[in-house]
Amino acid sequence: MACSTQPWPGARSAKSAASRWARWLAPSFSDLLFLAVLFWLAGPSGSAWPALLADGDTGWHVRTGEFILEHGRVPQTDFFSFSKPGAPWFAWEWGSDVLFALLHRAAGLKGVVLMSALVIAGYAWLLLRYAIWRGANPVIAFAASLVAIGSSFTHLLARPHLFTLLGLAASLWLVEADRRAPGPRVWWLIPLTAVWVNLHGGFLALIVCLGLAAAAEGLDRNWRAVRRYALLTAGCAAGSLVNPYGWRLHAHIADYLRNDWIRRTIGEFQPPSFRHESYLYFEILLFAGLAVAALRLARRDWLPALWIGLWAHHALDGARHVPLYAIVAAPLVAEEISLWWARAASSAARGSVPAVLRDVAADAGPAFLRSSAWVPAVAVLLASGWIPQNWPQDFPGVKFPARMLERHGALLAESRLLTFDQWGSYLLYHGYPRQRVFVDGRSDFYGRELGEPYLTMVRAGEGWEALLDRWRFDAILAPSEWALNAALARHPDWRVVDRDKQAVLYRRTQPTAQYFPPMKSLEVGKKHSNDLMKGTDPA
Repeated sequence: MACSTQPWPGARSAKSAASRWARWLAPSFSDLLFLAVLFWLAGPSGSAWPALLADGDTGWHVRTGEFILEHGRVPQTDFFSFSKPGAPWFAWEWGSDVLFALLHRAAGLKGVVLMSALVIAGYAWLLLRYAIWRGANPVIAFAASLVAIGSSFTHLLARPHLFTLLGLAASLWLVEADRRAPGPRVWWLIPLTAVWVNLHGGFLALIVCLGLAAAAEGLDRNWRAVRRYALLTAGCAAGSLVNPYGWRLHAHIADYLRNDWIRRTIGEFQPPSFRHESYLYFEILLFAGLAVAALRLARRDWLPALWIGLWAHHALDGARHVPLYAIVAAPLVAEEISLWWARAASSAARGSVPAVLRDVAADAGPAFLRSSAWVPAVAVLLASGWIPQNWPQDFPGVKFPARMLERHGALLAESRLLTFDQWGSYLLYHGYPRQRVFVDGRSDFYGRELGEPYLTMVRAGEGWEALLDRWRFDAILAPSEWALNAALARHPDWRVVDRDKQAVLYRRTQPTAQYFPPMKSLEVGKKHSNDLMKGTDPA
């Protein structure tokens, strides 16, 4: 009797199931990038987590989210300051604020920084996979993604703009996939914009990129595609009106971005300094991207050249746009270098280093794109505490006056206090609702109206004493490097309450020499602020 050499069907099924489990349990290269970025942010034993809290504005985002959860509505007026209480205010990142507040309620600052780290790692993971989808050699795509992350390092903070990094990378991938094979998926960008507009103002980057897509198709006289992307641009613009402020939000953002005083004064609006290590990565990506744009123009491939040219201009004009340029340029640079490498390796002798590297990269492609259980498993283990970490209990003490707050919290909360705007945001996190501030990190809200007096006082410029009297400050928490310290040291109306290497706390010794009664709007603002506290605000 003949014996069959075919495996038993049940054995084939068991082998297939074992193979699927093995693929699910073995991490892919893109998963490894995700985990590498995550633990790079965490550092040894979690010692680097506080770096995500290097911007004090995270504090007022948390408190704004808590206000929304308590009152069931998005604020329309200010309740944080004593300088502009009750003035119209656009809490335009309210969706992120609510998310931050929910995470903070559940797990404190641990929840905020862990979520932020997962978004950053997810952005790196998405960028790598997008570059490989474009046809980039996986190894080259991996390197380009690391350069993109490095160029964005100073912007990797627990702030709402992280959602723009994730959203723009995903959106550009959808647009490019639609240009290759038009389908219905690209229309998901409209509801995505409706969500995005309530998380961060970076939704405008998508609308601009879509407008350039329509323009690029026009250069090719592809009128059907022009109509498609023009309609998509209009649809996303309409979707962005789904926010608590409607079209007024767009007008506010436009005024903010065009404000010459903001552009000259606020650091993130200044051109990047190439002396910073992070911007050295940007410099590499900038030259590479401009070279790619020139090659694409020569091939009449208009859209990549338009995208790179526009965002290179904006990145050189203001450092806040560097991460957006990295998202646009890195996958295109990886693709172009891969094309050059493929041509160089095609003529290489079999067994040579270029040929071996080419074959290894080709074989590794599927391993880069496969997903495994490692990413969700590590996220769960970090959140549950199974992976030990030194989670932050406060903002980093090297940047914020934690010791002064510990010793003089009541004084700071009860005073009309002048302090650094970032410290104002930090004090709101700890002291609101008792704490009020003169200014905090909301530069779009305070503008030149209060920004100029603030800078005059901290620099001890002409008329600084009159400004202190006008705003009836009775305490000052000054960073040690402020020029105002030298002037206050000689002033009879101010005495030092406490001093350390980071800050000096002053208290006024007698009533102001010149008393300016508060404007009517300020009195109305105080009543409005009190009504908000009681939950009786009629607005």
